[in-house]
Amino acid sequence: MMTVFKSRVVTIITNEMAVACIGLYCMAVVMGFGRFLFTATLPDIMIQLSLSTVIAGWLASVNYSGYFIGALIAMFVPQRLTWQMLIAWTAVSIVTTMLLVVPNMSLNLWYLIRLLSGIASGLAMILSSSLVIQSFSEERRSVLSALHYAGIGVGISASAVLTWCLLTLGYHFDIIWLAAGIISLPLLWLLYAIRPQNASSSKVCKSPTSQFKYSQQQAAESNHSNQRISVQQTYLNFKRSLYEAAAGHTKAIALLSASYVLAGFGYITSATFLPVMATQRLTTQSYAGLLIWLVVGIFAMLSNPIWGALARRIGETKTLMGLTLLQAFGMCLPIWSDGALGLYGNAVILGLTFVGMVSMTLNLIKNINPAYSNLLIGLATLAYAVGQFIGPLVTVALAGKHDNFNAGLLVAASGLLVGLLLVFFFQRQTQRHSSFN
Repeated sequence: MMTVFKSRVVTIITNEMAVACIGLYCMAVVMGFGRFLFTATLPDIMIQLSLSTVIAGWLASVNYSGYFIGALIAMFVPQRLTWQMLIAWTAVSIVTTMLLVVPNMSLNLWYLIRLLSGIASGLAMILSSSLVIQSFSEERRSVLSALHYAGIGVGISASAVLTWCLLTLGYHFDIIWLAAGIISLPLLWLLYAIRPQNASSSKVCKSPTSQFKYSQQQAAESNHSNQRISVQQTYLNFKRSLYEAAAGHTKAIALLSASYVLAGFGYITSATFLPVMATQRLTTQSYAGLLIWLVVGIFAMLSNPIWGALARRIGETKTLMGLTLLQAFGMCLPIWSDGALGLYGNAVILGLTFVGMVSMTLNLIKNINPAYSNLLIGLATLAYAVGQFIGPLVTVALAGKHDNFNAGLLVAASGLLVGLLLVFFFQRQTQRHSSFN
């Protein structure tokens, strides 16, 4: 039965499973639609707007640069403002999705919308992860976190199904993006329903321990509000927080962040151009690109439960190393086989690995210093975004006039192998730190 606190405005949802499902929906909207619907609709966008592969690559990279900016902003968001900022930037994500229905937009407007969409995705992904996962009890956190992150796979699958349905009905990318925005609208109400209880009423039952923590938080917030807000003060506060978060863990954070740059660089070639590759190579199959993208989404949904169970047995670091190696192998499949086997194999492995790599890395970096989870998750996502921004540009540059993506896939696999080595050194660093403590 759903546990709720009733207010005059709307019910507050506190049931952990319900919160996890809302988190799943949020990830499906801001990641599945806000970021990856572009991949599903890219072949149609290129045809309808007569875009070259170079322009398509730049549109992808602009979105990923927005993701970089969003991650950077998230690092400055105080814990007490997490929910408010999540609501605001989820709304931006939905609006920018719906704006692509506007006809005859200039390319500059496309760049601006995709940039804002990337910023919204980066912020909402980090803030929703922080808000939702922190609300879970310790004994259920790992299972419910997997459900939350499964939203990425659900969103990818939904983007493929929605695109296929509307294309077969004779519509094009503009109506597809409008429909995705409409499907996303109920999320705003649901996010309002999981607002922190002290946002609605100060009369919430608390244990003595939580009352003490809450009074400490109130005192800190009161003290903060009395300070003069300035750019310089914000920078100094951030610098101090970063120093405190990294104190004693600098090497571990640097190694994991560097590996995450290469993880972002490694997977993005397939995550951006896989449907285009399928359209190029599987000419006898109708909607081959969408079917392949649906495969990615389905296996992405399965990813976290599978790898979460493995991580409980062998640890998150070893699981991350295995996922990185598996994804590097998957990047080589379309190089070794030009047909359906290589592309579908790549799709299966991409879906199985990339969401697991995200959740494992974010959990690892968050657990380095849980008191600064927003900042550390933001730092990692910033690193991931750097790799994602560079990836499409390198791939397009290597594709040449004939749009051959094999060289890009090879570079992606090489980057993942270097990332694997960095995760190995991260493991040794954390073991050394634990032995000293």
